[in-house]
Amino acid sequence: MRYHRDVDLNSWYLKLEARHLRDRSFSEVRRSLQALSIAYVQRGGRERRATQGAGKRAAFALFYGTLHLVITRHVVAELGANRRRPRRIVDLGCGTGVVSAAWSLAFASPPPVTGVDLSPWAIDETRWVWRELGLKGSPKRGNVVGASLQDGDAVVLGWTVNEIDDDARKTLLENLLSGSRGPILILEPISRRLVPWWREWQARFEERGGRSDEWKFRTELPERLRLLDRAAGLDHQQLTARTLYLPAQRPRTSSP
Repeated sequence: MRYHRDVDLNSWYLKLEARHLRDRSFSEVRRSLQALSIAYVQRGGRERRATQGAGKRAAFALFYGTLHLVITRHVVAELGANRRRPRRIVDLGCGTGVVSAAWSLAFASPPPVTGVDLSPWAIDETRWVWRELGLKGSPKRGNVVGASLQDGDAVVLGWTVNEIDDDARKTLLENLLSGSRGPILILEPISRRLVPWWREWQARFEERGGRSDEWKFRTELPERLRLLDRAAGLDHQQLTARTLYLPAQRPRTSSP
């Protein structure tokens, strides 16, 4: 996988760690990660609603944020979603901004990125991540359901669709399929139990020529992340995700 410039994941993670361990200890983050992981299971895969408190937010950025970056890099390459450069990438429910960053960096000339999230903390974190990775773009506060899309936008929702309620999710699906005709990428936990709405979304994507995939792969993680993983009693030697991907759609043509 080639990027517009070398992205040394170990070096980037050390910067991320320095940012989040500036005001708290490694032990505090470890305990927060353990609590966050338990809350993640109890809440059916809903991570960000469980990130109450500075310690859990730091654990989320350091641990899940980095895992999501690595997973997305893998998925984008396997899907061939880095072959045709979009005008921009819109990250709905951007969290820490790593999902759109991974997609943008897969292009020789990274497209600009924009993000939408309700959390002021997420907006601040996304801004820092994009700046550190040399990406152009700015996130803003807003609701993912009502976000406006422009023709040709690539849209990504990483571990976001499962965060919203059923009614909002139905509205979001219609907005996505009737909005930009650029590519759409959805990433979520691999467990079907955690994403009961998946079958309906899969059918709608496949009707349009999209695809559904499950991913399991092994990869080298940053050394300090592996240390945090072991210290928290976790084991992420294998990374997993499920995705929906809809390639860019051809413009509609009027009947003669």
